[in-house]
Amino acid sequence: MNSIKYLILFSAFVLSSSAKGQDTLQRLSAQQVMEIVMQYHPVAKEADIFIEKAKADVTIAKGMFDPVLQNETAKKKFDGNNYYQYNRPELSIPTWFGIEVSAGLEYLSGNRTNPVETKGETSYLGISMPLIKNLLMDKRRAALQTAKIFREASATEKRNILNNLLLDAMDNYWNWVQQYQVNKILIDAVSVNQKRVELVKTAFRLGERPAIDTTEALTQLQNIELLKSQASLDFQNAGLDLSVFLWTAATQPYILSARVVPEDDLPFLNIASGIVPELSSLLESARRNHPELLFYTYKLDALNIDKRLKFQELLPKLNFRYNQLSKGYNIWENSPEPFFENNFQYGLSMGIPLRLSEGRGEYKKSKLKIIETQLQLTQKQLAVETKIKNYFNQLLTLKNQVVLQEKAYKNYASLLRGEEIRFMAGESSLFFINARENKALEALQKLQELKTKYFKTETFLQWAAGLLIP
Repeated sequence: MNSIKYLILFSAFVLSSSAKGQDTLQRLSAQQVMEIVMQYHPVAKEADIFIEKAKADVTIAKGMFDPVLQNETAKKKFDGNNYYQYNRPELSIPTWFGIEVSAGLEYLSGNRTNPVETKGETSYLGISMPLIKNLLMDKRRAALQTAKIFREASATEKRNILNNLLLDAMDNYWNWVQQYQVNKILIDAVSVNQKRVELVKTAFRLGERPAIDTTEALTQLQNIELLKSQASLDFQNAGLDLSVFLWTAATQPYILSARVVPEDDLPFLNIASGIVPELSSLLESARRNHPELLFYTYKLDALNIDKRLKFQELLPKLNFRYNQLSKGYNIWENSPEPFFENNFQYGLSMGIPLRLSEGRGEYKKSKLKIIETQLQLTQKQLAVETKIKNYFNQLLTLKNQVVLQEKAYKNYASLLRGEEIRFMAGESSLFFINARENKALEALQKLQELKTKYFKTETFLQWAAGLLIP
Protein backbone atom coordinates (compact mmCIF):
# COMPACT_ATOMS: atom_id res chain seq x y z
CA MET A 1 0.00 0.00 0.00
CA ASN A 2 2.85 2.37 0.87
CA SER A 3 4.56 1.72 -2.46
CA ILE A 4 1.33 2.49 -4.34
CA LYS A 5 0.88 5.67 -2.35
CA TYR A 6 4.45 6.67 -3.07
CA LEU A 7 4.01 5.95 -6.77
CA ILE A 8 0.93 8.15 -6.89
CA LEU A 9 2.65 10.92 -4.96
CA PHE A 10 5.94 10.85 -6.78
CA SER A 11 4.70 10.08 -10.28
CA ALA A 12 1.62 12.30 -10.36
CA PHE A 13 3.60 15.20 -11.71
CA VAL A 14 1.82 17.29 -14.27
CA LEU A 15 2.66 15.68 -17.60
CA SER A 16 3.59 18.02 -20.38
CA SER A 17 4.89 17.58 -23.90
CA SER A 18 7.95 19.18 -25.38
CA ALA A 19 7.65 21.83 -28.06
CA LYS A 20 8.01 19.17 -30.76
CA GLY A 21 5.53 16.83 -29.09
CA GLN A 22 8.08 14.00 -29.05
CA ASP A 23 9.04 13.65 -25.38
CA THR A 24 6.93 13.52 -22.26
CA LEU A 25 8.40 15.16 -19.16
CA GLN A 26 7.41 14.68 -15.54
CA ARG A 27 6.82 17.88 -13.57
CA LEU A 28 7.94 18.09 -9.95
CA SER A 29 6.49 20.91 -7.82
CA ALA A 30 7.71 22.40 -4.55
CA GLN A 31 4.66 21.05 -2.71
CA GLN A 32 5.33 17.52 -3.96
CA VAL A 33 8.92 17.72 -2.77
CA MET A 34 7.75 18.77 0.70
CA GLU A 35 5.26 15.91 0.88
CA ILE A 36 7.86 13.35 -0.20
CA VAL A 37 10.39 14.64 2.33
CA MET A 38 7.91 14.62 5.23
CA GLN A 39 6.68 11.10 4.49
CA TYR A 40 9.75 9.20 3.37
CA HIS A 41 12.97 10.95 4.39
CA PRO A 42 14.89 8.97 7.04
CA VAL A 43 15.25 12.03 9.26
CA ALA A 44 11.46 12.48 9.24
CA LYS A 45 11.03 8.83 10.23
CA GLU A 46 13.62 9.28 12.99
CA ALA A 47 11.51 12.15 14.32
CA ASP A 48 8.56 9.74 14.58
CA ILE A 49 10.76 7.35 16.54
CA PHE A 50 11.68 10.22 18.85
CA ILE A 51 7.98 10.68 19.67
CA GLU A 52 7.49 6.95 20.28
CA LYS A 53 10.46 6.94 22.67
CA ALA A 54 8.89 9.82 24.60
CA LYS A 55 5.65 7.83 24.84
CA ALA A 56 7.65 4.87 26.14
CA ASP A 57 9.15 7.12 28.84
CA VAL A 58 5.62 8.00 29.98
CA THR A 59 4.81 4.30 30.23
CA ILE A 60 7.96 3.76 32.27
CA ALA A 61 7.02 6.59 34.64
CA LYS A 62 3.51 5.18 35.02
CA GLY A 63 5.14 1.90 36.08
CA MET A 64 6.00 3.49 39.43
CA PHE A 65 2.26 3.59 40.15
CA ASP A 66 1.65 -0.04 39.22
CA PRO A 67 0.21 -2.28 41.98
CA VAL A 68 2.79 -4.66 43.42
CA LEU A 69 2.07 -8.21 44.54
CA GLN A 70 4.80 -9.73 46.65
CA ASN A 71 5.27 -12.60 49.06
CA GLU A 72 7.71 -13.24 51.88
CA THR A 73 8.30 -16.79 53.12
CA ALA A 74 10.72 -17.99 55.79
CA LYS A 75 11.20 -21.17 57.83
CA LYS A 76 13.76 -22.33 60.36
CA LYS A 77 14.15 -25.81 61.85
CA PHE A 78 17.30 -26.72 63.82
CA ASP A 79 18.23 -29.70 66.00
CA GLY A 80 14.71 -31.06 65.84
CA ASN A 81 13.14 -27.78 66.94
CA ASN A 82 10.68 -25.93 64.71
CA TYR A 83 11.85 -22.37 65.33
CA TYR A 84 9.36 -20.64 63.03
CA GLN A 85 7.46 -20.87 59.78
CA TYR A 86 6.36 -17.60 58.20
CA ASN A 87 4.39 -16.68 55.05
CA ARG A 88 3.18 -13.21 54.07
CA PRO A 89 1.62 -12.36 50.66
CA GLU A 90 0.87 -8.63 50.23
CA LEU A 91 -0.71 -6.37 47.60
CA SER A 92 0.31 -2.72 47.67
CA ILE A 93 -1.34 -0.04 45.50
CA PRO A 94 0.38 3.35 45.12
CA THR A 95 -1.92 6.29 44.47
CA TRP A 96 -1.39 9.68 42.83
CA PHE A 97 -1.84 11.52 46.13
CA GLY A 98 1.13 9.88 47.85
CA ILE A 99 -1.01 7.44 49.81
CA GLU A 100 -0.20 3.76 49.46
CA VAL A 101 -2.91 1.22 50.20
CA SER A 102 -1.85 -2.29 51.18
CA ALA A 103 -3.57 -5.53 52.08
CA GLY A 104 -2.07 -8.85 53.06
CA LEU A 105 -2.28 -12.19 54.77
CA GLU A 106 0.07 -13.57 57.44
CA TYR A 107 0.74 -17.04 58.76
CA LEU A 108 3.15 -17.60 61.67
CA SER A 109 3.90 -20.78 63.62
CA GLY A 110 6.80 -22.20 65.59
CA ASN A 111 8.28 -22.60 69.05
CA ARG A 112 10.66 -19.64 69.04
CA THR A 113 8.83 -16.80 67.35
CA ASN A 114 9.07 -13.13 68.17
CA PRO A 115 6.65 -12.46 71.02
CA VAL A 116 5.43 -9.23 69.39
CA GLU A 117 4.23 -11.21 66.33
CA THR A 118 0.82 -12.90 66.23
CA LYS A 119 0.75 -16.64 65.68
CA GLY A 120 -1.69 -18.33 63.38
CA GLU A 121 -3.60 -16.87 60.47
CA THR A 122 -4.15 -13.10 60.33
CA SER A 123 -4.96 -10.51 57.71
CA TYR A 124 -4.67 -6.74 57.49
CA LEU A 125 -5.71 -3.72 55.44
CA GLY A 126 -3.80 -0.50 55.81
CA ILE A 127 -2.43 2.72 54.43
CA SER A 128 0.84 4.59 54.58
CA MET A 129 1.19 8.26 53.75
CA PRO A 130 3.51 11.24 54.16
CA LEU A 131 2.06 14.02 56.32
CA ILE A 132 4.45 16.85 55.42
CA LYS A 133 7.37 16.07 53.11
CA ASN A 134 6.29 14.45 49.79
CA LEU A 135 2.61 15.07 50.57
CA LEU A 136 2.02 17.40 47.58
CA MET A 137 4.90 16.22 45.38
CA ASP A 138 7.26 13.28 45.32
CA LYS A 139 9.69 11.68 42.87
CA ARG A 140 7.09 9.37 41.34
CA ARG A 141 4.65 12.17 40.56
CA ALA A 142 7.45 14.46 39.37
CA ALA A 143 8.82 11.78 37.04
CA LEU A 144 5.40 11.11 35.49
CA GLN A 145 4.53 14.78 35.04
CA THR A 146 7.93 15.48 33.51
CA ALA A 147 7.60 12.50 31.16
CA LYS A 148 4.21 13.78 29.98
CA ILE A 149 5.68 17.23 29.33
CA PHE A 150 8.51 15.79 27.27
CA ARG A 151 6.03 13.62 25.38
CA GLU A 152 4.33 16.83 24.26
CA ALA A 153 7.71 18.42 23.67
CA SER A 154 8.71 15.51 21.42
CA ALA A 155 5.97 16.48 18.95
CA THR A 156 7.33 20.04 18.99
CA GLU A 157 10.84 18.73 18.48
CA LYS A 158 9.61 16.75 15.49
CA ARG A 159 8.16 19.94 14.00
CA ASN A 160 11.49 21.66 14.53
CA ILE A 161 13.39 18.82 12.86
CA LEU A 162 11.01 18.83 9.89
CA ASN A 163 11.11 22.63 9.70
CA ASN A 164 14.90 22.53 9.30
CA LEU A 165 14.80 19.52 6.99
CA LEU A 166 12.26 21.13 4.68
CA LEU A 167 14.34 24.31 4.57
CA ASP A 168 17.34 22.38 3.24
CA ALA A 169 15.16 20.47 0.80
CA MET A 170 13.47 23.59 -0.58
CA ASP A 171 16.77 25.44 -0.81
CA ASN A 172 18.06 22.68 -3.06
CA TYR A 173 14.78 22.57 -4.96
CA TRP A 174 14.93 26.25 -5.89
CA ASN A 175 18.60 25.89 -6.87
CA TRP A 176 17.48 23.08 -9.16
CA VAL A 177 14.70 25.27 -10.58
CA GLN A 178 17.13 28.11 -11.23
CA GLN A 179 19.59 25.86 -13.07
CA TYR A 180 16.72 24.46 -15.11
CA GLN A 181 15.64 27.96 -16.12
CA VAL A 182 19.19 28.95 -17.11
CA ASN A 183 19.60 25.74 -19.10
CA LYS A 184 16.25 26.28 -20.81
CA ILE A 185 17.17 29.87 -21.73
CA LEU A 186 20.45 28.78 -23.28
CA ILE A 187 18.82 25.89 -25.19
CA ASP A 188 16.48 28.42 -26.79
CA ALA A 189 19.43 30.73 -27.47
CA VAL A 190 21.35 27.94 -29.17
CA SER A 191 18.35 27.20 -31.37
CA VAL A 192 18.02 30.87 -32.34
CA ASN A 193 21.72 31.15 -33.17
CA GLN A 194 21.71 27.95 -35.19
CA LYS A 195 18.99 29.40 -37.37
CA ARG A 196 20.88 32.68 -37.59
CA VAL A 197 24.03 30.90 -38.74
CA GLU A 198 22.09 29.14 -41.50
CA LEU A 199 20.47 32.43 -42.50
CA VAL A 200 23.82 34.23 -42.70
CA LYS A 201 25.38 31.38 -44.68
CA THR A 202 22.52 31.53 -47.17
CA ALA A 203 22.89 35.31 -47.44
CA PHE A 204 26.63 34.89 -48.02
CA ARG A 205 26.07 32.34 -50.78
CA LEU A 206 23.67 34.77 -52.42
CA GLY A 207 26.27 37.52 -52.15
CA GLU A 208 24.21 39.61 -49.75
CA ARG A 209 26.54 39.32 -46.71
CA PRO A 210 30.33 39.27 -46.40
CA ALA A 211 32.19 36.12 -45.34
CA ILE A 212 33.15 37.71 -42.02
CA ASP A 213 29.50 37.61 -40.98
CA THR A 214 29.48 33.81 -41.11
CA THR A 215 32.45 33.77 -38.73
CA GLU A 216 30.74 36.29 -36.46
CA ALA A 217 27.54 34.22 -36.33
CA LEU A 218 29.41 30.95 -35.80
CA THR A 219 31.50 32.43 -32.99
CA GLN A 220 28.36 33.60 -31.17
CA LEU A 221 26.82 30.14 -31.58
CA GLN A 222 29.90 28.42 -30.20
CA ASN A 223 30.04 30.80 -27.23
CA ILE A 224 26.41 30.12 -26.33
CA GLU A 225 26.87 26.36 -26.84
CA LEU A 226 29.73 26.51 -24.34
CA LEU A 227 27.49 28.32 -21.84
CA LYS A 228 24.72 25.83 -22.50
CA SER A 229 27.07 22.90 -21.83
CA GLN A 230 28.00 24.35 -18.44
CA ALA A 231 24.35 25.10 -17.65
CA SER A 232 23.41 21.50 -18.50
CA LEU A 233 26.09 20.23 -16.11
CA ASP A 234 24.92 22.60 -13.34
CA PHE A 235 21.33 21.42 -13.83
CA GLN A 236 22.35 17.76 -13.57
CA ASN A 237 24.38 18.40 -10.40
CA ALA A 238 21.54 20.43 -8.88
CA GLY A 239 19.28 17.43 -9.54
CA LEU A 240 21.70 15.17 -7.70
CA ASP A 241 21.74 17.57 -4.74
CA LEU A 242 17.94 17.55 -4.67
CA SER A 243 17.86 13.76 -4.94
CA VAL A 244 19.47 13.56 -1.50
CA PHE A 245 16.09 14.55 -0.06
CA LEU A 246 13.95 12.24 -2.21
CA TRP A 247 13.33 8.74 -0.87
CA THR A 248 10.91 5.94 -1.66
CA ALA A 249 8.39 4.36 0.71
CA ALA A 250 10.86 1.48 1.13
CA THR A 251 13.45 4.00 2.44
CA GLN A 252 15.52 3.73 -0.71
CA PRO A 253 17.17 6.81 -2.26
CA TYR A 254 15.61 8.11 -5.47
CA ILE A 255 17.78 9.69 -8.17
CA LEU A 256 16.06 12.26 -10.36
CA SER A 257 16.19 11.35 -14.02
CA ALA A 258 16.66 13.80 -16.88
CA ARG A 259 12.94 13.38 -17.66
CA VAL A 260 11.96 15.05 -14.38
CA VAL A 261 11.86 18.84 -14.52
CA PRO A 262 10.35 21.58 -12.33
CA GLU A 263 6.71 22.48 -12.74
CA ASP A 264 5.74 25.02 -15.41
CA ASP A 265 6.76 28.66 -15.28
CA LEU A 266 3.47 29.94 -13.93
CA PRO A 267 4.85 30.76 -10.44
CA PHE A 268 7.53 32.92 -12.06
CA LEU A 269 4.92 35.13 -13.71
CA ASN A 270 3.06 36.38 -10.64
CA ILE A 271 5.73 37.78 -8.32
CA ALA A 272 4.89 41.42 -8.99
CA SER A 273 1.26 40.86 -8.00
CA GLY A 274 2.07 38.34 -5.25
CA ILE A 275 0.94 39.02 -1.68
CA VAL A 276 3.67 39.30 0.95
CA PRO A 277 2.60 38.02 4.40
CA GLU A 278 2.07 40.63 7.09
CA LEU A 279 5.09 41.06 9.34
CA SER A 280 2.99 41.45 12.51
CA SER A 281 1.13 38.23 11.77
CA LEU A 282 4.38 36.32 11.22
CA LEU A 283 5.87 37.63 14.47
CA GLU A 284 2.76 36.78 16.48
CA SER A 285 2.57 33.30 14.98
CA ALA A 286 6.24 32.69 15.76
CA ARG A 287 5.80 33.79 19.39
CA ARG A 288 2.92 31.36 19.85
CA ASN A 289 3.90 28.38 17.70
CA HIS A 290 7.60 28.41 16.80
CA PRO A 291 8.89 24.96 17.80
CA GLU A 292 12.15 26.26 19.25
CA LEU A 293 10.30 28.74 21.48
CA LEU A 294 7.73 26.13 22.50
CA PHE A 295 10.53 23.79 23.51
CA TYR A 296 11.77 26.38 26.04
CA THR A 297 8.22 26.65 27.38
CA TYR A 298 8.09 22.90 27.93
CA LYS A 299 11.50 23.03 29.54
CA LEU A 300 10.29 25.71 31.95
CA ASP A 301 7.27 23.56 32.85
CA ALA A 302 9.58 20.65 33.65
CA LEU A 303 11.88 22.88 35.71
CA ASN A 304 8.93 24.18 37.72
CA ILE A 305 8.02 20.60 38.57
CA ASP A 306 11.62 20.00 39.62
CA LYS A 307 11.47 23.15 41.76
CA ARG A 308 8.36 21.87 43.54
CA LEU A 309 10.11 18.55 44.14
CA LYS A 310 13.23 20.22 45.49
CA PHE A 311 11.10 22.31 47.87
CA GLN A 312 10.08 19.08 49.58
CA GLU A 313 13.68 18.71 50.78
CA LEU A 314 13.12 21.79 52.99
CA LEU A 315 10.24 20.12 54.85
CA PRO A 316 10.49 17.75 57.83
CA LYS A 317 9.85 14.09 57.17
CA LEU A 318 6.73 12.81 58.90
CA ASN A 319 5.33 9.48 57.67
CA PHE A 320 2.33 7.61 59.05
CA ARG A 321 1.33 3.97 58.62
CA TYR A 322 -1.80 2.25 59.87
CA ASN A 323 -3.03 -1.35 59.52
CA GLN A 324 -6.42 -2.69 60.54
CA LEU A 325 -5.88 -6.28 61.72
CA SER A 326 -8.15 -9.31 61.68
CA LYS A 327 -7.90 -12.93 62.77
CA GLY A 328 -8.05 -15.40 59.92
CA TYR A 329 -7.65 -14.76 56.23
CA ASN A 330 -10.98 -12.94 55.72
CA ILE A 331 -10.53 -9.40 56.92
CA TRP A 332 -14.21 -8.66 56.36
CA GLU A 333 -15.43 -11.63 58.37
CA ASN A 334 -15.18 -9.98 61.78
CA SER A 335 -16.93 -6.74 62.60
CA PRO A 336 -14.49 -3.89 62.07
CA GLU A 337 -13.12 -2.41 65.25
CA PRO A 338 -12.97 1.37 65.78
CA PHE A 339 -9.61 2.87 64.83
CA PHE A 340 -6.99 2.86 67.56
CA GLU A 341 -9.16 0.79 69.97
CA ASN A 342 -8.44 -2.82 69.07
CA ASN A 343 -6.89 -4.96 66.31
CA PHE A 344 -4.68 -2.23 64.90
CA GLN A 345 -1.06 -1.50 64.23
CA TYR A 346 0.40 1.91 63.45
CA GLY A 347 3.73 3.62 63.12
CA LEU A 348 4.92 7.19 62.95
CA SER A 349 8.38 8.24 61.80
CA MET A 350 9.85 11.74 61.84
CA GLY A 351 13.15 13.34 60.90
CA ILE A 352 14.70 16.56 59.59
CA PRO A 353 18.28 17.61 58.78
CA LEU A 354 19.23 20.32 61.26
CA ARG A 355 20.91 22.64 58.73
CA LEU A 356 18.99 21.66 55.56
CA SER A 357 22.17 22.33 53.56
CA GLU A 358 21.37 19.91 50.74
CA GLY A 359 17.74 21.00 50.54
CA ARG A 360 18.58 24.70 50.45
CA GLY A 361 21.25 24.15 47.82
CA GLU A 362 19.05 22.02 45.56
CA TYR A 363 16.11 24.44 45.84
CA LYS A 364 18.29 27.44 45.01
CA LYS A 365 19.83 25.60 42.08
CA SER A 366 16.36 24.75 40.69
CA LYS A 367 15.35 28.42 40.84
CA LEU A 368 18.56 29.46 39.08
CA LYS A 369 17.88 26.95 36.28
CA ILE A 370 14.48 28.56 35.73
CA ILE A 371 15.99 32.04 35.54
CA GLU A 372 18.68 30.75 33.15
CA THR A 373 16.07 29.15 30.87
CA GLN A 374 13.92 32.30 30.90
CA LEU A 375 16.93 34.32 29.75
CA GLN A 376 17.62 31.78 27.02
CA LEU A 377 13.97 31.99 25.93
CA THR A 378 14.14 35.78 25.72
CA GLN A 379 17.36 35.59 23.70
CA LYS A 380 15.95 32.93 21.37
CA GLN A 381 12.75 34.92 20.84
CA LEU A 382 14.76 37.99 19.88
CA ALA A 383 16.88 35.91 17.48
CA VAL A 384 13.76 34.43 15.86
CA GLU A 385 12.10 37.82 15.47
CA THR A 386 15.29 39.31 14.02
CA LYS A 387 15.50 36.54 11.41
CA ILE A 388 11.87 37.08 10.46
CA LYS A 389 12.40 40.81 10.02
CA ASN A 390 15.57 40.27 7.98
CA TYR A 391 13.93 37.83 5.57
CA PHE A 392 10.82 40.00 5.37
CA ASN A 393 12.92 42.99 4.33
CA GLN A 394 14.77 40.85 1.80
CA LEU A 395 11.48 39.63 0.36
CA LEU A 396 10.15 43.16 -0.15
CA THR A 397 13.43 44.26 -1.74
CA LEU A 398 13.55 41.25 -4.06
CA LYS A 399 9.96 41.86 -5.14
CA ASN A 400 10.89 45.38 -6.23
CA GLN A 401 14.08 44.15 -7.88
CA VAL A 402 12.11 41.57 -9.89
CA VAL A 403 9.78 44.31 -11.16
CA LEU A 404 12.74 46.48 -12.19
CA GLN A 405 14.58 43.58 -13.81
CA GLU A 406 11.49 42.59 -15.78
CA LYS A 407 11.33 46.09 -17.20
CA ALA A 408 15.07 46.01 -17.95
CA TYR A 409 14.75 42.70 -19.76
CA LYS A 410 11.85 43.94 -21.85
CA ASN A 411 13.96 46.94 -22.85
CA TYR A 412 16.94 44.75 -23.79
CA ALA A 413 14.61 42.46 -25.78
CA SER A 414 13.17 45.49 -27.60
CA LEU A 415 16.66 46.74 -28.42
CA LEU A 416 17.55 43.28 -29.76
CA ARG A 417 14.46 43.17 -31.96
CA GLY A 418 15.18 46.66 -33.22
CA GLU A 419 18.76 45.74 -34.03
CA GLU A 420 17.58 42.66 -35.93
CA ILE A 421 15.20 44.82 -37.97
CA ARG A 422 18.03 47.22 -38.76
CA PHE A 423 20.22 44.25 -39.71
CA MET A 424 17.59 42.93 -42.12
CA ALA A 425 17.44 46.43 -43.63
CA GLY A 426 21.23 46.45 -44.04
CA GLU A 427 21.72 49.22 -41.46
CA SER A 428 23.41 47.14 -38.75
CA SER A 429 25.86 44.26 -38.30
CA LEU A 430 26.01 40.93 -36.51
CA PHE A 431 28.42 42.43 -34.01
CA PHE A 432 25.72 44.74 -32.67
CA ILE A 433 23.09 41.97 -32.77
CA ASN A 434 25.39 39.68 -30.78
CA ALA A 435 26.09 42.45 -28.28
CA ARG A 436 22.36 43.14 -27.86
CA GLU A 437 21.65 39.42 -27.58
CA ASN A 438 24.29 38.91 -24.90
CA LYS A 439 22.84 41.74 -22.85
CA ALA A 440 19.32 40.35 -23.27
CA LEU A 441 20.49 36.87 -22.21
CA GLU A 442 22.29 38.29 -19.17
CA ALA A 443 19.18 40.26 -18.22
CA LEU A 444 16.95 37.21 -18.60
CA GLN A 445 19.27 35.03 -16.53
CA LYS A 446 19.48 37.77 -13.89
CA LEU A 447 15.68 37.95 -13.86
CA GLN A 448 15.35 34.21 -13.27
CA GLU A 449 18.01 34.41 -10.57
CA LEU A 450 16.10 37.17 -8.76
CA LYS A 451 12.85 35.24 -9.06
CA THR A 452 14.48 32.14 -7.63
CA LYS A 453 15.94 34.21 -4.78
CA TYR A 454 12.46 35.57 -4.13
CA PHE A 455 10.97 32.09 -3.72
CA LYS A 456 13.94 30.94 -1.65
CA THR A 457 13.61 33.97 0.62
CA GLU A 458 9.89 33.29 0.93
CA THR A 459 10.80 29.78 2.09
CA PHE A 460 13.38 31.13 4.54
CA LEU A 461 10.78 33.56 5.90
CA GLN A 462 8.33 30.71 6.54
CA TRP A 463 11.14 28.70 8.14
CA ALA A 464 12.16 31.57 10.41
CA ALA A 465 8.56 31.81 11.62
CA GLY A 466 8.39 28.02 12.10
CA LEU A 467 5.64 27.69 9.50
CA LEU A 468 7.15 25.36 6.90
CA ILE A 469 5.26 22.44 8.43
CA PRO A 470 1.74 22.30 6.95
